[in-house]
Amino acid sequence: MLRLTKTENGAVRGFPGTDARITVFKGIPYAAPSGGENRWKAPQPAANWDGVKDCYEFGQITMQQTPGKNPDAFYSKEWHVDSEVPMGEENDLCLNIWTPAKAADEKLPVMVWIFGGGLREGYAHEMEFDGERIASRGVILVSVSYRLNVFGFLAHPELTAEDPEHPTNFGLLDQQAGIKWVKRNIANFGGDPDNITIFGQSAGGWSILAQMCSPQNDGLFQRGIIESIGGMRPLMPTARSMPSRDLHDAEQEGVDFLKELGVSTIAEARKLDAVFIRDKFLEKPYFWGGVEDGKFLTESFDETLLKGTLKNRPFMIGNTTDEFPILPEGETDDEVKAWVNDRFGEYADQYLALCAKKGGTLKQAATAYQMEIGNILMCDVLAKQGGYDYWYYRFGPSMPGDNAGAFHSSDLWFEFETLAKCWRPFDGHHFDLSRKMCNYWTNFAKYGDPNGNDADGTPMPEWEKYSADNRRCMQFYDDISMGDVIRDESEQLIIDINLKMRNA
Repeated sequence: MLRLTKTENGAVRGFPGTDARITVFKGIPYAAPSGGENRWKAPQPAANWDGVKDCYEFGQITMQQTPGKNPDAFYSKEWHVDSEVPMGEENDLCLNIWTPAKAADEKLPVMVWIFGGGLREGYAHEMEFDGERIASRGVILVSVSYRLNVFGFLAHPELTAEDPEHPTNFGLLDQQAGIKWVKRNIANFGGDPDNITIFGQSAGGWSILAQMCSPQNDGLFQRGIIESIGGMRPLMPTARSMPSRDLHDAEQEGVDFLKELGVSTIAEARKLDAVFIRDKFLEKPYFWGGVEDGKFLTESFDETLLKGTLKNRPFMIGNTTDEFPILPEGETDDEVKAWVNDRFGEYADQYLALCAKKGGTLKQAATAYQMEIGNILMCDVLAKQGGYDYWYYRFGPSMPGDNAGAFHSSDLWFEFETLAKCWRPFDGHHFDLSRKMCNYWTNFAKYGDPNGNDADGTPMPEWEKYSADNRRCMQFYDDISMGDVIRDESEQLIIDINLKMRNA
């Protein structure tokens, strides 16, 4: 097995995974520490080292609220089980590699994982992200850390003046730097630098779409998987689409935040303790998301999609059946009607009539699922343009242990085939589903098409490509089958209204 190899900065030694056929390299620096004078700068080159670096421990996680601090919180029980996971004061930009290669010349396909957490929290080596089962299928898995919240997305006029080419979006630039490191170095781990698939879920899925929309990334990767984010912003066509901040507004938020810190300049803020900055960030609900900075992101995702300028890289996109809903504002029928009128304008009466046919309260009837509708919008816009290869899925199996349903992020256990790490009492059909989902994901990385055979050589259910005349999705329920994308009349009406309002 390939236990000893080199990077551009020095030699590294990995260790056998639980599966001895897999070698794991933990905590390889892909950039310099992000603290001190590097705080709020584009990622800087990693330093060289002498001798062999033993890559036996994960790097420290990037600054955020303590994972699992509240043990009763839903995701603390699910996977944020270690409230003492080491958190570095910005000594943190590293990646982890699981490789099945026996030699450096194997040219295996590569998957680069970008974790989620609202761009506020999360880390690359959460327990559900163990890469052994992916690697066991002949694919190299790389997980990348990146800066979050105020450390990853602060904007300020001084930062823009200091480096106009990289004024903000430092977390996205970290991800990009990690992918670039993979392209430059992965051949030494048995990988093919010209066969890279990037994938992520929630804020990680948002990040994948951002990397796909960035004009800076031509040729950097070959395909993407966008999970549980919503490709376009539904129901609010007059609102700004993702990302929701322009540089000027983000800079003003940065000016206001420095006042909260008790300083007036970036130089002063760089000298402050990272924990102090983190705690100040947590005191108020600052968004600290991506910014249309004119460099990494030159326009909103919607503009890129509607203009037809998204690069034709094959991609998969999907969501769980119990993602976060869009809830109408207000409780009374009059309040909900006002909300619908505000959102749908001339189409409001048509939508309210469909809601009335559903029964129940008007609020219940008017509730929609944001990510699913956003994904379908994106799929339909691209289908109308033609020339794109992509596959849509919906994840909704029974989830034992509570009544959470196929909650946001529940699919992670399945695609990484890490169910055995979970507290939930999964049974045989869950493990079968997980094995097949991991097959689809890794087939896509290998061939640019998710279809193929199961472990015993029998063909898995065919996953049909999405197109204008085949608006169908793969349903990862307790059984696997193709199904209709649209679940009811009101969902289709929301799609139609959004397309009309966007003139798409």
